[in-house]
Amino acid sequence: MSRIVLASSNPGKLKEFGALLAESGLEVIPQASLGIEDAEETGLTFVENALLKARHAALASGLPALADDSGLCVDHLQGAPGLYSARYSGGHGDAAANNAKLLRELDGVPTAQRGAFFICVLVLLRHANDPAPLIAEGRWHGQILTEGRGTGGFGYNPVFLPEGYSQSVAEMDDALKNQLSHRGQALALLHDRLREMHHA
Repeated sequence: MSRIVLASSNPGKLKEFGALLAESGLEVIPQASLGIEDAEETGLTFVENALLKARHAALASGLPALADDSGLCVDHLQGAPGLYSARYSGGHGDAAANNAKLLRELDGVPTAQRGAFFICVLVLLRHANDPAPLIAEGRWHGQILTEGRGTGGFGYNPVFLPEGYSQSVAEMDDALKNQLSHRGQALALLHDRLREMHHA
């Protein structure tokens, strides 16, 4: 497996995956460059949506496909925004509006109850009908700040304070973020699984 299609059109994610997969020796082809549209995300969980996206891209391209589904789950909001993280405020990917809505929802909620985690589920299908996909999951725990800080990253990064750190994700440098993040964790696991497969 040397070429895989990446089932995402999100420029922020493509950049992160590019950096994180640079050493894997895989040629990663964004689905958009093959004219593949985004899949309908009809699943009720991150893993279902990642599978739908990977299968869609594998079917359309005839190549192995890697998909990610990720989001932010806030304890006080019973896991919301969750699957709807990108379109929490109505429009898709309007980070400023999404962050503003989240801060409004948590207005007055004390620090101790502002726990949250980012989750990333990665699915690698060797082909569209692969019955045994490789699945890797990462979770990054922290809490929601009372206001956004920093300008780096994308999405909810300005309002997320990772456990054990005094900087928001948007204030971290990319190398540190990629090492700690839910996506970094999931990709590290995926790397291990791929290595095991090669040696199996």
